[in-house]
Amino acid sequence: MIRFNSVSKYYPTKQGRSYVFRDVNIELPTDRNIAILGPNGVGKSTLIRMIGGTDIPSSGEITTDKNISWPLGLQGGLQGSMTGRENVRFVARIHGYKETRQIEQQVADFAEIGAYFDEPVKTYSNGMRARVTFGLTMGFDFNFDVLLIDELTAVGDAAFKAKSQKLLLEKYEKTKVIMVNHSLDQLRKFCDAGVVIRENTLHYFDHLEQAIEEYQEVYVRNR
Repeated sequence: MIRFNSVSKYYPTKQGRSYVFRDVNIELPTDRNIAILGPNGVGKSTLIRMIGGTDIPSSGEITTDKNISWPLGLQGGLQGSMTGRENVRFVARIHGYKETRQIEQQVADFAEIGAYFDEPVKTYSNGMRARVTFGLTMGFDFNFDVLLIDELTAVGDAAFKAKSQKLLLEKYEKTKVIMVNHSLDQLRKFCDAGVVIRENTLHYFDHLEQAIEEYQEVYVRNR
């Protein structure tokens, strides 16, 4: 389970606080593939980052006994002041690899961003960042219980998308996913349950089609 204990996330404004999430208390199962549903700006990427530990709640805590990946996708979990190569080297070393050149080359080859691999990540486009993040995950034999995926299939040309999806399905066939994607077809392909973000909290549905129906009722049909 991934447990949310009185989790709030807000940003200070001149008027006080702008809440993304407010006092969320819920348990998300880690034996299901979960789609995250909601319109732009509702907090989908923020949720993924908090679960993955690259962002923290303003109050409360998120706990789990599972091995959760960093977010894979448009934002990723890379350190902006370091180059792509330095990020790969850093991750490799904290996971016990003393010799990192082979892994660096694997990620560079997969990401296909050329000389930018040796430039600071903060200079990357979202697509370049996602390519390195995904390549980094594919370059290690991590034993993830849950993969966090944020618009991964929106990155790159058709060939790169196909390569990424093929590797994802092959390498993590038995790994569960929590996925953000604007394409309902993609969500139906990978997921069987869903979470709808509504009114600054999370609403879990054990069946994906129920979550899609709720999302469309709240955000699409009532426009």
